[in-house]
Amino acid sequence: MTTLTFEDFKPGHFGTFGPRHVSREEILAFAAEFDPQPMHLDETAAKASMLGGLSGSGWHLGSLMMGMLFDGFIGRTESLGSPGVNELRWMSPLRPGDDLTLDVEVSEARVSNSRPETGIVTFKASARNAAGVTLCELVSPIIVRRRAGAAA
Repeated sequence: MTTLTFEDFKPGHFGTFGPRHVSREEILAFAAEFDPQPMHLDETAAKASMLGGLSGSGWHLGSLMMGMLFDGFIGRTESLGSPGVNELRWMSPLRPGDDLTLDVEVSEARVSNSRPETGIVTFKASARNAAGVTLCELVSPIIVRRRAGAAA
């Protein structure tokens, strides 16, 4: 398996990952432990909410996206971590039975001024369901090691 370095990330479409099926049971389990709001745990309360039915936590969706990013490419990238998330937008509810696909684009790639042996790659990831509805958008940089000799 190829290890990806900073030089492998050029601005533009990077890849599409998934699908990742989301079950009702995992929505309930995540909510029970991390986000026990009624619209994530109780069908009746969820129907009465502005979401109109049981929905997964936005934090669950963000976690699923991170897993898909890792499985898709970060797990084989010379990543040194991330300074944080620039933007996270929940746009439509995650529903039981959704099949998620993740579209990833490199919005920026630049060599670090303070650590020229690394670069900062900013990704925009969009999660959508099988109907093509965008559920979440994430913009986040990661710090990536450059190829040996690239910083010289």
